[in-house]
Formats: sequence, C-alpha cells, structure tokens
Amino acid sequence: MSKLEELVRDLCPNGVEYKKLGEIATISRGGNFQKKDFLTEGVPCIHYGQIYTKYGLFADKTFTFINEECARKQKMAQPNDIVMAVTSENIEDVCKCLAWLGDEPVAVSGHSAIIHHNQNAKYLVYYFHSQMFFAQKRKLAHGTKVIEVTPDALVDITLPIPPAEIQCEIVRILDNFTNLTAELTAELTARKNQYEFYREKLLTYDSKTRIMPLKDVAKIERGTRVVRGQLTETGLYPVFQNALTPMGYYDKANRLGNNTFLICAGAAGQIGYSDVDFWAADDCYTFKCCEELENRYLFHVLKNSQHRIDAQVRRASIPRISREAVGNIRIPIPPLDTQNRIVNVLDNFEKICSDLNIGLPAEIEARQKQYEYYRDKLLTFAETGNTILSRAEQSRAEQSRAEQSRALIKLLQYVFGYTVVSLQDIVKNSCSGGTPKKGVSEYYEGGNIPWLRTQEVVFRDIYKTECFITESAVKNSAAKWIPENCVIVAISGATAGRCAINKIPLTTNQHCLNLEVDPEMALYRYVYYCICAKQEELLAKKEGARGDLNSTRILSLQIDLPSIEKQKRIVSILDRFDAICNDLTSGLPAEIEARQKQYEYYRDKLLTFKEVAAT
Repeated sequence: MSKLEELVRDLCPNGVEYKKLGEIATISRGGNFQKKDFLTEGVPCIHYGQIYTKYGLFADKTFTFINEECARKQKMAQPNDIVMAVTSENIEDVCKCLAWLGDEPVAVSGHSAIIHHNQNAKYLVYYFHSQMFFAQKRKLAHGTKVIEVTPDALVDITLPIPPAEIQCEIVRILDNFTNLTAELTAELTARKNQYEFYREKLLTYDSKTRIMPLKDVAKIERGTRVVRGQLTETGLYPVFQNALTPMGYYDKANRLGNNTFLICAGAAGQIGYSDVDFWAADDCYTFKCCEELENRYLFHVLKNSQHRIDAQVRRASIPRISREAVGNIRIPIPPLDTQNRIVNVLDNFEKICSDLNIGLPAEIEARQKQYEYYRDKLLTFAETGNTILSRAEQSRAEQSRAEQSRALIKLLQYVFGYTVVSLQDIVKNSCSGGTPKKGVSEYYEGGNIPWLRTQEVVFRDIYKTECFITESAVKNSAAKWIPENCVIVAISGATAGRCAINKIPLTTNQHCLNLEVDPEMALYRYVYYCICAKQEELLAKKEGARGDLNSTRILSLQIDLPSIEKQKRIVSILDRFDAICNDLTSGLPAEIEARQKQYEYYRDKLLTFKEVAAT
C-alpha cells in the first residue's frame, strides 16, 4: 500500500469532500496597469500575458516591476495566492494560472483573477491544470475571438478538498514529475546552446577564407503562386508559402529535395530545408548554388546568420525581406571537403536537438503526457475517498518511470558519450542486513551460511567470511541472502564509506548497505571503482556522533556513467592496476618482498666478516 493510499484510508475513510471554489476562497479582479508601466526594479508585478509566456506553475520572483505610486492603485496578490489569467485567444490557455510563492505582495494586472484561499497552493494549481477543471471551465467560457471566464463564475467550480496531509503527498508526487520535465527541458536548452556555440565556431574562418555575397555564389529564385483551393491536407508534395510549416500539399513539385529555402513574406527571414521534392510558392526563395557551394552548407550558414537576416526584415502589416537584402548576405566559401565536414557535425547536433524520433523533445513530450495522466488520476477521488489510481496502475507507473529513466540514460550516453547519474538510478535492489541475536547457540553453532561483518569490508573482493550463521538465524533475523557481485558499502562508525564486492552469495550485518547493480546500466566493478574514487565526497555525507551514513545519502552519490563498452575498458585498466598494486603473486608487493629478502641476504653477507684469529 502506497503512502497516499494509507493517508486516504486513515484520514478520510468515508470519502473526500467536494467543495465549490467560493467556499474555500475569495476571488477578486486584478488591477489596471499596462506594459508601458514596466520597470526593471520596484514593486513586483505580474501581467496576465506573462502567465502564458514567461511563467510556469509557480513563481517566487517576477520578471517586471512598477513604481510605488502605480502600485498603490493596484490589486495585490498575497504570498500563497493564485493568479489566474481569465482571458485568452483560445480555450486551452484561458484560466492558466500560477501560485505566487514570493515573500511579498505582488501587483496583478487586469484580465486576471486573484484567488485568496486556505488550501495548499500547489495542490490547487495542479488541479487548475487538470482535465477535470478543463471540463468545467469549458462550460463557463464565452466569446469567440477572445475567450473569457469571469472571476464571478469561478466561484461555482467544484473540486475535491482532501485533508492537508493528502494534498501535500499529491504535491510531492507531482513535483517529482514536474522537476524531471524541467530537467529534461533544461538539458534540451543546454544542447541547443551547445549546438549554436559549435555552429558559430565551425562557421568562423580566418582571413584566408573567401567571403562572397550570396548573389555571387547562388541564383536566388522566387517560387510560383498557388491558391489554397488547389491544395489538399495530405499529398505528395508539401507547399511552402509564408511559413516553415507546409500550407498544404500539391500534386506537383517545382523544386527538388535537399534544398534550402527562405521565407520572404509573413514569417520573413526564416530559413528552412526540405529533404523531399516540394512546391515553392511566391513568398518563398530557393537557391541554385554554384559548384563551389553545397546547398546544405548554405542552410547552416544562413541559420548562423539568422539575427543579421532578421535585421533586414521590413516590419509592416506583413513583414517582408527583399531579394536584394538576401543577395547581399555574406557567405564564407571554404573548400568543399571542409563544407561537408561542417555539415556532418552540425547535422548530428541538429538531429540530437530536433529529431522527435530519438531526441530529447520526444522524451520531454512522453514525460509530459505521463505527468498529465497521473496528475489527473491523483486529483480524481472516488465516492469512497480512494484515488482512482489503482495499486496496479501505481505499480505500472513505477515500472514505467524506471524504464523511461533507463532509456533516457542510454540516450544521453549515446548522444554525449556519458551522463551523470545517482547510484539510485542504476541500482536494481538495495538492502542492509542484520545480526542474529548473540548468545543463541542455534544461530551460530554449525552454521555454514557466510555472514559478513562491517570490519571485513576493506576495498577488496570477498571470497569468504570470518563468521557463519545457520538457516534458523536467517529466518529469525534481518540477515538476508544477497547475490554475488553486489557492491557492499559500510555505513557505520569508523568503517563508514569503505566498500567491497562479494564474489559469493552471502549475508551481511545491518551496518552494510548491499547494492545490486542493474547490469543493463552499469558494470558492478565500474560502480565499485567510482565509489572508491568518491571516498572524500561520501565521507562528507556522514552525520551523527558516530559519523554514520544511511541508504539515502549513499544512493544520492552521483557518478559519471559512460557507455557499457567504455566502462569495460576503464574496469580492465583499473583491474590491472589493482593486480599490480595488491596481488602478492605477481604485483609490486611480491617484488618488494623479493627485494627485501635480497636486501637482507646481502646485508647479512656484507656485515659478516671472517673473525681474526686470536694470537
């Protein structure tokens, strides 16, 4: 039974109470400041348009400020209040909201509702983004071009109000999903920045490289007009008109595939590339390159010049860029083999960042869908008070998270060579052991089950133990069998932080944390060496008078995780070093022992003299 199930069982055995929003909150309209009032410092403020574009679910800082005089005339949201945008151009965005978690009041603009309540703010925000709320707001929304839900209408929204402890547990679970998606999004942003950095570096040349106007190395051709009535929603050839997404599909093509194009009106200045044959309409420029210029290389150069191209766009009711402005774009012309190498590197980066089949965007999308599913399940309560999320679904959720975590780790290893993981990400099972009661002879006498004590964990492979226990001891204590090749970490006192590998199945005492490494993710010997190398960091996690560790602190230890093949090479090298340093039969200790015996032999010889005969 999960913690959430236990809380629901204990705190609301007769069901979860549903209330109207007006029973738990007061709702007021925002103020009347505008974007022209924004400052870089002053009283913090939130404009309703920013809720769609700049903020996530929660905020403790604002992007903009207003002066004190203006603020005195405004409606203020207090810490823990919810700020909701009540107008939008579409039903999806209307009623988007955030919880204000800052330390001071914040000014709120018009077209917003301030919800002052007595509940867990994060719980309410999660509910306001659920499908249950969406179904209710759809009934309250009105308008065509501008969709609105009036603050007065919000009071009739019905939502489940479980006890505070249950709200906190639901928030904890959903925060984990939110944080993971945020991490992935940050990773994607970092990779895009990395891609742009390398693109800039690769496309920066020395003074010897020729730089030519685009019109001198490529013929700029404008497309041919088609009307929307000639197009279909699906078809053979995409039609590019005034955006990078196809306007529709046509039964003819006027450009071959593997061709760069530039939008000259509408989304003017945007650079596209088509792998397939397509139809270029009259707001689309294409390029017939000379023999010295690869078309795909041109695409990357133009993308790298995007900010300079944007500066040439004439901003009017319909933004446009002229053929002359495009023709004057400066293009570096290195040798063709250099162009091809650059294309190969940048194409790989772009695939990593953009390909929905293998890249991080697909992972982010999958996580978001998973999050939305479980969010709605967790926030839906049955009449009995139990969440609709069944035990089987919870089990599948945990399994799904584990599988997706493994898939993500492998993806990052493939793309970047390695990734950083916590031990908990690569450990299948972890457990401590136990000590059979001392003085009970049947637990120890005649025992043949290896039982490892912490003092035997000394950075080595363990083939035998000093002590043995009986079957009865295992049945009547916390001592339990662990399979061979676990990484064992001592967690108590002076031995804390030391580790070893058991080369035989055995049991341990309670001061050992036994880690069974997932072989699909990591080699157990690689993990062992990583823990050995991180001794200083691990010991810094010790707490208490005895300087103890615990499973949480150990499993939170982060290590670099390359591919399995690279792990094998690292382990092979370290194993050889280990043999040289520790093996008494072939390593340096044997050599030192031999030299010591040699030294002693010659020392004794040198210090042995023939005694002078007495006279």
